[in-house]
Amino acid sequence: MKEGPDIARIGMLIGDPARANMLTALLGGQALTATELSQTAGVTLQTASSHLAKLEDGGLILQRKQGRHRYYALADAAAGSLLESIMGFAASRGHVRYRPGPKDPALRKARVCYDHLAGDYGVRMLDSLIRAGSIRIDGEALAVTAEGETRFADFGLDIVALQSSKRPLCKSCLDWSERRTHLAGTLGKALLQHFLENGWARRSPDSRAMVFTPEGERKFMSRFPL
Repeated sequence: MKEGPDIARIGMLIGDPARANMLTALLGGQALTATELSQTAGVTLQTASSHLAKLEDGGLILQRKQGRHRYYALADAAAGSLLESIMGFAASRGHVRYRPGPKDPALRKARVCYDHLAGDYGVRMLDSLIRAGSIRIDGEALAVTAEGETRFADFGLDIVALQSSKRPLCKSCLDWSERRTHLAGTLGKALLQHFLENGWARRSPDSRAMVFTPEGERKFMSRFPL
């Protein structure tokens, strides 16, 4: 075997259908119990525990303990970006699983991608910020402009403070449903928190969907016009 990163191992971990379902469930950024993940994957609790141990050993998830309870979450933003990129690649090649039901349109419209906004609304937001000159495309990277710093200050966001994080301030993330990019990074996370804390939207309890209130949707469209 040649030396270098072992992508075969990561592929094996993600490639199992049960583990893939678990990882997709964790893309919402919430920590879930083994029981909840076993139901998502459609396997027994014992089998789910075995899968979770492999994912944790592979660095894709981490375990959090709170009292007697144990919760599982994605290891970090890099794991979330990896999964969303794979989903986007799969969708672009026609490898899509169709699950009819009322949740699908909601997920396509707006959803949580680990810790930032994705879906049609996520893509719209990034497009609007670029067209308004708040964010510029620098090669393959994204950067906040001076005008953008002023605009984000109106949201109560301190760009200097956000830049102090080890994570990138702005990062493009491939959107699997729109097949275009949306905004990730500490800025993407901060904007999503702004929407939630100010009552523009709420998280759906049963999926990654983000449900905007009528007033929140009006404010979103006004702040991010196309």
